[in-house]
Amino acid sequence: MCASMREDVSIRERVLMGQPRRLYSRTVEVEEVGELRRFSIPDLRWLRQGDGERGGLGVGERRRKTPAPFASIQSENELRGPRSHYRSGASKAPGIILGFEYLDSVAFNGIGANLIVYLHTVLHGNNAANAANVGTWSGTCFLTPLFGAVVADTYWGNYKTILISLVVYLLGMVTITSSAFSASSKFCEDGACQSTTTLLFCGLYLVAIGSGGVKAALLPFGAEQFDDENPSDRERKGAFFGWFYLCITLGALTSMTFIVWIQENISWGLGYSIATFCMAAALAAFVLGTPHYRLRLPSGSPLQSILQVLVASYKKRSAEIPRDSSLLYEVNKDSSNGGQQRLPHSNGFRFLDKAATISALDLKDGSPESSWSLCTVTQVEELKMFLRLIPIWANSIIYAAVFAQMFTTFIQQGSAMNTKVGSFSIPPASLCSFEIISVMGWVFVYNNIIAPAAKRYFGNGMGLSQLQRMGIGRFLLILAMLTAAYNESKRLESIKANETLSIAWQLPQFFVLASSEVFNNITQLEFFFAQAPDRMKSICTAMVLFSMSLGNYLNSFIITFIAIATSGGGQPGWISNDLNKGHLDYYFLVLAVISTVNFFVYIAFAKNYTLKKAISDS
Repeated sequence: MCASMREDVSIRERVLMGQPRRLYSRTVEVEEVGELRRFSIPDLRWLRQGDGERGGLGVGERRRKTPAPFASIQSENELRGPRSHYRSGASKAPGIILGFEYLDSVAFNGIGANLIVYLHTVLHGNNAANAANVGTWSGTCFLTPLFGAVVADTYWGNYKTILISLVVYLLGMVTITSSAFSASSKFCEDGACQSTTTLLFCGLYLVAIGSGGVKAALLPFGAEQFDDENPSDRERKGAFFGWFYLCITLGALTSMTFIVWIQENISWGLGYSIATFCMAAALAAFVLGTPHYRLRLPSGSPLQSILQVLVASYKKRSAEIPRDSSLLYEVNKDSSNGGQQRLPHSNGFRFLDKAATISALDLKDGSPESSWSLCTVTQVEELKMFLRLIPIWANSIIYAAVFAQMFTTFIQQGSAMNTKVGSFSIPPASLCSFEIISVMGWVFVYNNIIAPAAKRYFGNGMGLSQLQRMGIGRFLLILAMLTAAYNESKRLESIKANETLSIAWQLPQFFVLASSEVFNNITQLEFFFAQAPDRMKSICTAMVLFSMSLGNYLNSFIITFIAIATSGGGQPGWISNDLNKGHLDYYFLVLAVISTVNFFVYIAFAKNYTLKKAISDS
């Protein structure tokens, strides 16, 4: 009797000290956004103080309660801000955000798609300097989202970050448009082009800064408009990522056809004015949609939390980690940061658990003396989740490097083909538009045919998982490179026969590449958002964009390396200035081998990946 009382007092003392309770808590494994989730019920023994009497929860009782997927995450409701009257499924916010993204894509690509031509034909820059300037600006545009994500997650929140970034963005667009109207060949010939060039680059880098905040925060902001407690909202949230990506590609298609034609055939100033008008319309729509938004406040600096865990782990490097994870430090739900989602303990990266190991000097009146000496289990798990994403992210850089052939060697290959199809002459770069149209078609096919069929086949209510879809995308990339290699070998054979292969032969490789993009790129955005810690939603989304940027740099390195390595001894090399003397087919085969190795490495990472879990309290 006395021993039982002592055990009861000991457990209650640990609860008062802020350690975790397993009472009425559920561990929810979050595999999909908007899809069913697997969940498990841990051993429930004691009710926390003030919650009622001691008792347990059996399997039969669990079934009578609300299923975990529908009662899962409290923080969604608790962080709505002023939108307490939010009605799931009835909000206009997702539609406003999708329209905004389309206009943003039109505006951004209206500036960047034809920039190198503008620098050459209007400002008369040399080719090397133009390529370097455009490359530097493009790299900056994919780098600034990382800084925008830190600001959104730490200080301003997504809404405020987007709003302030849009003002900077629009100012940059207006500056670029003004420079276009003031520039002309006559002015440049008179040596008065320097001020116009300076004005242009001021505008370009204002756009880079503004677009960084928008790119980092807009997708997470759109995903926050859905209520995870509502089944229909969860399904709509999964479809939202596909529609968001579709709006990006549709905006790019509009710019590459309509605005580029106006710039080259009517007026650069008019073309840039249309892009600027789209940005102004996007800003107006975003502001007018404010009453419909569901707002979520930032929950503190994710970088500071990561550093605290690392510092605390190092300070306690000689401490012994308790075998019972319930002895690790955790705050209760009511005292957590703004109702932030709490995370259960996992077994990976055990060294980091030292940061949550309680010593005699760590607590004072139930609270930690210093956050740099004692961290919560949730803080530790957030860092673990981020570290688990790193291998998948690094693997995606290789994918992005190979995928970038669409904008480089595929166009060079098309330039060496017969561009006449009937009475039409097809510019090789225009096949990128075919790829965009194919993406739109694949999105429709996946949402209406493949996804429902997969749900029926697997019988799990969710069909293909995110990890499976990304794996399919990586496999399809291999097929795209093999198709390109086959087409190039046929082209070289036709050259020997004094014929020129039609550019229509490239259509299959662009079509397969579009299928890979749908399965991988769209799902990758969804996956990184779903698996990101609450504090790091924007940062992890920005990481996807950053991987694409690094992939482009890696692609440039691979091309340069192979060109140098294969052109020794007087040989023209695989990637020769005259492709008829080169072997671009060998280059595509090398990329297929790289993609195959990358695919199997991804499979290993995916098999060992630990999905995000969240604690839900009844």
